[in-house]
Amino acid sequence: MKHNSTDTAAPALSRLDHRGFGLWAWPLLAALAALPPLLTALGLEFYTGVASRALIFVIAASSLNLILGFGGMVSFGHAAFVGLGAYTVGILMDAGISSAWIAWPVAMLVSGLAAGLIGAISLRTRGVYFIMITLAFAQMFYYLAVSLKAYGGEDGLPLLQRSQLSGLVNLQNDAQMYWLLLALAAAVMWGLQRLINSPFGHLLQGIKENEARMHALGARVFALQWQAFVLAGAIAGLAGALLANLSGLVTPHTLHWSQSGQLMIMVIIGGAGSLWGGALGAVVLLLLEELLSGYTLHWQMVLGLLLLAVVMLAPQGLAGLAARWRARA
Repeated sequence: MKHNSTDTAAPALSRLDHRGFGLWAWPLLAALAALPPLLTALGLEFYTGVASRALIFVIAASSLNLILGFGGMVSFGHAAFVGLGAYTVGILMDAGISSAWIAWPVAMLVSGLAAGLIGAISLRTRGVYFIMITLAFAQMFYYLAVSLKAYGGEDGLPLLQRSQLSGLVNLQNDAQMYWLLLALAAAVMWGLQRLINSPFGHLLQGIKENEARMHALGARVFALQWQAFVLAGAIAGLAGALLANLSGLVTPHTLHWSQSGQLMIMVIIGGAGSLWGGALGAVVLLLLEELLSGYTLHWQMVLGLLLLAVVMLAPQGLAGLAARWRARA
């Protein structure tokens, strides 16, 4: 039987593929790069730090979105990997190692190894048991950090300075720090887009939709989930290293389960399972937190109402809402 060539041609973009950087990305990156001098001209240098913090949480929330949105793994301990990355930088700097070329990869390695250990145990469970095990591990690391009196205990560990990049970038300068964070956030988003649209990403999304069927088709379900979990942990470790440099202080609160909840809220607001969901949710949540906290002490209630509205009116998050508007247009 002859088959029409149009029947065998694969679509340019399947349901499992996600759009990454388009032509719109370059004007957006240019506008974001121009933000520090613009804020300086307006006398609003403080908001350069706010924008830098938002970029760090773009990386952290996107790493959680990889396992939550694309892998269906509801981890309530993701902040542990962010905190471990931050503590690694702080401890290395306390030991006299301030080079970012050493400290940041080591932070990713430590967080990745911790994710490998936690994933090897927790991924053997499902549902609420998986959530509780990841939460338990995160709290173990939190109480470990509290007990480390040599590194500040509950008061945290202050950094003597920001990491050094061998003259390439002066991280003591807030504008240069921001530009580096913008480049790293763009690189992480580009890398995640390539990963999600690869065969690995397609298999991971298939496991989320129907794990039993993917197992029957021969997919190595546990290995794929574990690899995604380790990668997400390593990226979160990078975010932690950057956060430590930005704030100049590492505290046990970074590892607390409430921080994992904040990351999860970012992903839900932005749109779990959308490439830009974690990034969009991080920016929206942090900007709203900054704006609302200046008007009322009860800004958490407003954020709670926003989360409720998103869940009720836009179950696919703000990114899904924008996609529906584009489809209607």
